[in-house]
Amino acid sequence: MGQPRGGPPPERQINLSNIRTGALARRAPQSQPDQKDTPDEPFAFQAREFLRKMLIGKEVCFTVEVKTALGREYGMVYLGRDTTGENIAESLVNEGLATVRREGIRGNNPDQARLCDLEDQAKASKKGMWTEGGGTNTVRDLKYIIENPRNFVDSMHQKPVNAVIEHVRDGSVVRALLLPDYYLVTVMLSGVKCPTFKREADGTESPEPFAAEAKFFTESRLLQRDVQIILESCPNQVILGTVLHPNGNITELLLKEGFARCVDWSMAVYTQGAEKLRAGEKSAKERKVRIWKDYVAPTANMDQKDRQFVAKVMQVVNADAVVVKLNSGEYKTIHLSSIRPPRIEGENKDKDKRFRPIYDIPYMFEAREFMRKKIIGKKVNVTVDYIRAATSSSETSTIPAFAERTCATVTIGGINIAEALVSKGFATVIRYRQDDDQRSSHYDELLAAEARAIKNGKGLHSKKEVPIHRVADISGETQKAKQFLPFLQRAGRSEAVVEYVFSGSRLKLYMPKETCLITFLLAGIECPRGSRNMPGGMQVAEPFSDEAMAFTKELVLQREVEVEVESMDKAGNFIGWLHIEGVNLSVALVENALSKVHFTAERSSYYKTLVSGEEASRLRKDKIWANYEEKKVEEVVHVMEEKERTANYRAVYVTEITDTMHFYTQDVETGRCVCTQLENLMETMRAEIAAQPPVEGSYAARRGDYCIANFSADGEWYRARVEKVQSPAKVHVFYIDYGNREIVPSTRLAVIPPAFSTRALAAQATEYAFAYIQVPQDEDARADVVDSLVRDIQNTQCLLNVEHSGVTCPHVTLQFADSKDDVGLSLVKEGMVMVDVRKEKHLQKMVTEYLNGQESAKTARLNIWRYGDFRDDDADEFGYKLKK
Repeated sequence: MGQPRGGPPPERQINLSNIRTGALARRAPQSQPDQKDTPDEPFAFQAREFLRKMLIGKEVCFTVEVKTALGREYGMVYLGRDTTGENIAESLVNEGLATVRREGIRGNNPDQARLCDLEDQAKASKKGMWTEGGGTNTVRDLKYIIENPRNFVDSMHQKPVNAVIEHVRDGSVVRALLLPDYYLVTVMLSGVKCPTFKREADGTESPEPFAAEAKFFTESRLLQRDVQIILESCPNQVILGTVLHPNGNITELLLKEGFARCVDWSMAVYTQGAEKLRAGEKSAKERKVRIWKDYVAPTANMDQKDRQFVAKVMQVVNADAVVVKLNSGEYKTIHLSSIRPPRIEGENKDKDKRFRPIYDIPYMFEAREFMRKKIIGKKVNVTVDYIRAATSSSETSTIPAFAERTCATVTIGGINIAEALVSKGFATVIRYRQDDDQRSSHYDELLAAEARAIKNGKGLHSKKEVPIHRVADISGETQKAKQFLPFLQRAGRSEAVVEYVFSGSRLKLYMPKETCLITFLLAGIECPRGSRNMPGGMQVAEPFSDEAMAFTKELVLQREVEVEVESMDKAGNFIGWLHIEGVNLSVALVENALSKVHFTAERSSYYKTLVSGEEASRLRKDKIWANYEEKKVEEVVHVMEEKERTANYRAVYVTEITDTMHFYTQDVETGRCVCTQLENLMETMRAEIAAQPPVEGSYAARRGDYCIANFSADGEWYRARVEKVQSPAKVHVFYIDYGNREIVPSTRLAVIPPAFSTRALAAQATEYAFAYIQVPQDEDARADVVDSLVRDIQNTQCLLNVEHSGVTCPHVTLQFADSKDDVGLSLVKEGMVMVDVRKEKHLQKMVTEYLNGQESAKTARLNIWRYGDFRDDDADEFGYKLKK
């Protein structure tokens, strides 16, 4: 073979003059079954191996002595660049691996005479074929057929096998001789495919583009080379493997140089790491070499910031689609690349109005729930893989129309959400045409995950009966709602999932415990209404209705919430309070100036918080209050009273102080204290329990349920609410009458008797936080403050005044009952906390008093101010650690 210039080089076959070697084995033609295979002649294979090891890959020089009429050339071949090199024919004869054709010898030819002398010497030395016995032991037992190729491949245990490449059919298919057992097998390279040679009807072969170049690339590196082959699989009698040469892996080299493309069906068996093959193909695509010369990337027109970004998941639309919020505030729908959600094949449910895909398609609900619990409301990493163009359907087409889709890989905490879905059997992987490059960048991992799910019988691949979700939708069903209302009222706080947000204050909830859907209206507020169709035409949306709906969506859509149902309207919609992670949604809307307080809130325990939040947003003139004008002053005295801070102290009994400096109290002046109604209720309840003790272990705790718990400190029963269930041995409960928490086994819990529920007597413990002071973030500093508060006010009667609302509870000032000294101000004066400066005008007098107390603590260098040479802005934002 010559030197390559712009393509595969020309080849010539040279037959060595004046010598003869044994013929190698030859298989009988498949078309002539009556003929038998021809075996090796003695020393034929050894002669071939002698030359192969000497010459393959080396430069040689040759001379042509005779050319026959058929074009066959005879001559001499020398190792090296000129005729001074080793004569190959002489080396064969000298080793006894060839005989001299003496019938054509001329006496005056010194080269021929030398061959005869070398043959005589080999005979005398009994070399090669001249050894005693004739060399019958040198004939190979060549095996052309493997009876059970699949078992044969499995028996290799994917360990490298020594081999010699005997023939290269194309760039990715070779014929190999496996050593030492002489199996002659065809091996297709795992995970790739090169352009091939198509056989035409007339018997000729026409190469695909770059087929000849790919064949030469493999041939020039592997033909008759010593290699190792990993036999990886044998589907459909085709052996798949990887050829390893000391200089590299031919599979990866073919991809990197643009001579091959990845093949999905055989990629899974590639043992050297499928990611290496994808990386090689990606490199060739980016450089647009050879078969990729016209390649256009699926995201070629996108900037890097559009291809990779971090976003917050706002909604799980389907098992393969989510709505995310970008840093710019824009919302974008992202489809998970290369997966297909559960679906019902061949059924048209559009005509059945009762058909609800989320509940009626097997595993659709499980897939959505998995996604919702995993990523809703969380930041995820999005890598766009491709943009699927919009499609349109015609009247004759059976393909539905789709809008343009952004398909991406979504990860959270290093977990590929699509891969997790597929591994649980909640989705399947889309199979593509070989030339379809629009697929996930982690397509191989998806295929492997699906294979595991199929093997383990997960989800869609399970042979068990599919799960059935019988969910009753009682939205707008007045009669059903009336029957259901007393149950929800008695339940207190119930768990729910927000399925849909119609407006800022109107939602659709899924009640998992009751397996039903309800329409829920937020109590106590009046939210701006959106546009809607009315009998007289389209009603225009009120200002900030869209903002209110967006706020509610971002806060609660598809989140787990708790609801307190108070009543229902005439249309069968339930009315009540919705809480998410301690935040009352009605209060949050009012505080963010997206809703007003409704007069029906007056009879609610949340009324003061709502009014306080409305007042603050009105003073800011924010959103719905932007054009609000204060009423004209008619009575100066009345106006002055409104601007002044209201000091309406009432007696409370402090029952618990938390590690975050919040505290719980019982109201004394209304008669709700430990020594009156609560004490009577506790005595009666315990007497009833003593008479009819609960069966141990019969209660199954569920988050949000009200129950009775046996307190570990005194062994008495108290009313409680389940906050979390880690396991039957670890149930987190909150004692609703005292504010303390405990982790107890479920065996110490029981169903609360109806006569002692929160309907009979409301929960007695109310949560508050200190106004005007900052909670130390440093654990040691905060612990010191909590210890001081426990010593001074826990289990004592104090005087409480609500100063302003907070996110989770009202902020108050507390006075000692005897001295009337302010508890929070005392902490400031002792240098244990810093002042939280409020901006409201009517609170400035109190803020000034607290700041004066802080200055006195600084001057005296007490506690956190004990170091000299400090400034206010030296306070570390993570705690009260000051620079020395």
